[in-house]
Amino acid sequence: MEILRIVGVCLIGTILTVIVRSKKPEIAMQLSIVIGLIIFSAMLPRIGELISILSTLVSRANVDNVYFVTVLKVIGVAYIVGFGAEVSRDAGENAIASKIEFAGKVLIMVMALPIMIAILETITRLIP
Repeated sequence: MEILRIVGVCLIGTILTVIVRSKKPEIAMQLSIVIGLIIFSAMLPRIGELISILSTLVSRANVDNVYFVTVLKVIGVAYIVGFGAEVSRDAGENAIASKIEFAGKVLIMVMALPIMIAILETITRLIP
């Protein structure tokens, strides 16, 4: 099972990071980032499969592709922001993590504007 391989890599990475942190904290943080990137890259094919399936469903439902792409971008930003914030927190930089999250929230709101406008336009057409 794929999840066993992923958890195994994470556990080995965790053990190595704990061992290295006591002697070289700066290398431990880099190791932690590398483990995260390895897991992310291992999931890229699955993400591609998911996007392909969802894209097919969206086209069958006759939904405007702009909305689908916007939702995917929002999800992507949320994951990237979460990863960046957690790396910052792991490094003890809570203030930077908070700023990353703030920037992500603003970007998500800006990206979601077309969907919010479409919803409001639909509501105003339905209400006499």
